Amino acid sequence: MARISVASGLPDFPWDSLTGAKEKAQAHPDGIVNLSVGTPVDPVAPVIRDALASVSDEPGYPTTIGTVELREAAVAALQRRYGVTGLDIEAVLPAIGTKEMIAWLPSLLGLGDEDLVVIPEVAYPTYEVGALLAGARVTRADGLNRLGPERASLVFINSPSNPTGKVLGIDHLRKVVAWARERDAVVVSDECYLGLTWEAEAVSILDPRVCDGDHTNLLAVHSLSKTSNLASYRAGFVAGDRVLVKDLLEVRKHAGMIVPTPIQAAMTAALTDDEHENLQRERYRARRKELLDAVRGAGFTVDHSEAGLYLWATRGEPCRDTVDWFAERGILVAPGEFYGPTGASHVRIALTASDERIGAAATRLSI
Repeated sequence: MARISVASGLPDFPWDSLTGAKEKAQAHPDGIVNLSVGTPVDPVAPVIRDALASVSDEPGYPTTIGTVELREAAVAALQRRYGVTGLDIEAVLPAIGTKEMIAWLPSLLGLGDEDLVVIPEVAYPTYEVGALLAGARVTRADGLNRLGPERASLVFINSPSNPTGKVLGIDHLRKVVAWARERDAVVVSDECYLGLTWEAEAVSILDPRVCDGDHTNLLAVHSLSKTSNLASYRAGFVAGDRVLVKDLLEVRKHAGMIVPTPIQAAMTAALTDDEHENLQRERYRARRKELLDAVRGAGFTVDHSEAGLYLWATRGEPCRDTVDWFAERGILVAPGEFYGPTGASHVRIALTASDERIGAAATRLSI
């Protein structure tokens, strides 16, 4: 029997299509300012690096469930930073980066071709990829009532949003939870940008104001890549419904999806120390102000963007034309069509560049 290629059923990797624009931006006399991806550029805090090194000589296998210290630190951080109550350490599971967790969640939860996965209309591409890997159907909808009688098995939400920076309010989140519970659907809330709010309050799906303290069928996905600069560590976790977390754990034990021991120690330190996170947030706040002023000054409208690490900008033209306009000035941005058809007139501009590069971009936009 002929082998069926998994890759053939997936969309092209979006950033591969930026080669031409990247080459044009690299030709700028002062070099490229790459604002097309949200990769951290600032140093990892010493407290985290020290924790990593402290267990670097341990030769044994790590546990899939994670150390007690890590899970206690995650529970405490979610309560201290975001007001999440009612969690215990059995409801937390570390992940090899949150992209991995999101991509495999539909499969790990047993979804298949009879299941429907709902993703936002403008969305991080991995939500769709995860559904496709499981063989499930996918639909884009921000208003769940648009689904009519269709029964969804899993709903991805993302607040603050990548790419738009939009924040969903408590009332909206409560409606999502109520809708899902009526249909026995799982809600997966991507909260990777929850610690980076500028002009609005962002809350967790596990906040008692949203779920009334009941985490049934709710999962919150958290990353340490953004606020702790740990993208290279691949450090994240999922928390929420104990039953779902236990199911995920059992499958991941069989599959060898294990976070390395040094990374677990680093995560514990990052979740325990708020000082480095607060410092990083203020770095991004300053960069955001400079870039936001420059983008608006260049004639763009910035929609949403009240939180997160991106500006969602438009001037009412096809997004690839805007990408080329920026590339001519040595700036690489991401076309909004990467995130869904309704993003076709926007670009996503990341704040994740050094102060010097953000300053260079602002200068180029003012000319």
